[in-house]
Amino acid sequence: MFDSYLQLDKLTLRYGDTVAVRDLDLAIAKGELVALLGPSGCGKTTTMRAIAGLLKPASGRIGLDGADITRVSANKRAVGLVFQSYALFPHLTVYENVAFGLRLKGISGADLDARVGAGLKSVGLTSFAGRKPAELSGGQQQRVALARSMVMEPKVLLLDEPLSNLDARLRLEMRAELQRVQKETGVTMIFVTHDQVEALALADRIVVMLNGGIEQIGTPEEIYNNPVSAFVADFVGFENIFALKDGKLVTPNGPAALSEPPPQAAAGMAWRPRTVTLGSGPFQGTVHGTSFAGNTREYLLQTPLGPIKAEIDANLPPHEIGSTLAFDLPVAGAANLKRFG
Repeated sequence: MFDSYLQLDKLTLRYGDTVAVRDLDLAIAKGELVALLGPSGCGKTTTMRAIAGLLKPASGRIGLDGADITRVSANKRAVGLVFQSYALFPHLTVYENVAFGLRLKGISGADLDARVGAGLKSVGLTSFAGRKPAELSGGQQQRVALARSMVMEPKVLLLDEPLSNLDARLRLEMRAELQRVQKETGVTMIFVTHDQVEALALADRIVVMLNGGIEQIGTPEEIYNNPVSAFVADFVGFENIFALKDGKLVTPNGPAALSEPPPQAAAGMAWRPRTVTLGSGPFQGTVHGTSFAGNTREYLLQTPLGPIKAEIDANLPPHEIGSTLAFDLPVAGAANLKRFG
C-alpha cells in the first residue's frame, strides 16, 4: 500500500556494480512541483530515469496513484518525460510532433485535432502548428516538447534540466511558463536541475541530493534559510561556513570564540556575506579584494579564520584593498548546521 501519490520506497539503483542511488525514500503529493537538485553524479537524473521506467531498480518499489509500477514498462506508466535536448523530430511540423504519441495510441480525426489544438494553446503556440523545429527559438522548442508530453495526459511529468539550453532572458520566461502550465493543469511535475536559483524559483519543494541519497527536503524558503548541512549551505550560497567544536569555530589557526555562545546542538554555522558585520566586532581582516555589484559592494577579507566574504550597501564609503577592518560573525545571522562534513 502506498500512502502518497508518487512514492519511492527503499529504492536502490545500479549501473553494473556501481550503486548510483541507495535506499531512497521519497513521497510526492498529487499536484506538487518538485525539484531534484544537486551536483553532477548525485543521483538525481538516475532517480528520474527510474520513475520514467528507463532504469530497472536493483531493489525497492515505485508507487504511482496507488499502484505498484516498479516493473511496469515505460510506455504503460502514464509518466511523461521532457528531455534536456527536447528530442523533437526535425522533419515533422509542430502539429505532427505534438500529435506523434497520440497517433501511436490510435487517436485520429477530430479528437486528435482537438487534443493537439488544446496542447498548443496551453503553451501559446497555436499559430506555429505548421512550422518545423528548425524555424523555432529554443524557448519555443521547449514549449513544443512540453505540449507533446502534456497531451498524453500523464499522471507525472518529468523534466530533465528543462532550462539549461536557454539564454538568461528565455530562462526567466520559461520558468513562468512552466509554473503557469503546472498550476493550470494540476499535473504532478518533477524537474531535475543543478541550478539552485532555478529550483528556488520554481519548486513547491526541493529535494537536495548528494552521493545517491537525500541530503535535505524542504520548501525553497526552508532550504535557502535553514540548510541542515555544510554541503547544502554551500550549495545555496552560504560562503562563510565553519565547523563547531566545544562551542568555538574550527579555523586553520585553531579554535575561535564567537561574540555570543552558539547553539549547543549545532555541528557548524554558516553566514551569507550580507550577514557579516563589517567595521566592528572582535575579529580583524585585511581587504584582499573588492567588487561593485550594483546595490552592494562585496569584499574578500584575509583573516586568521580563513577567507571571509562580506557584503555591504554600495552607498556606504568603500574600503580600499590592503586596509584592515574589524568584523563580526553574529550568531543571530547564521544558519545552524545539524551536520558538518
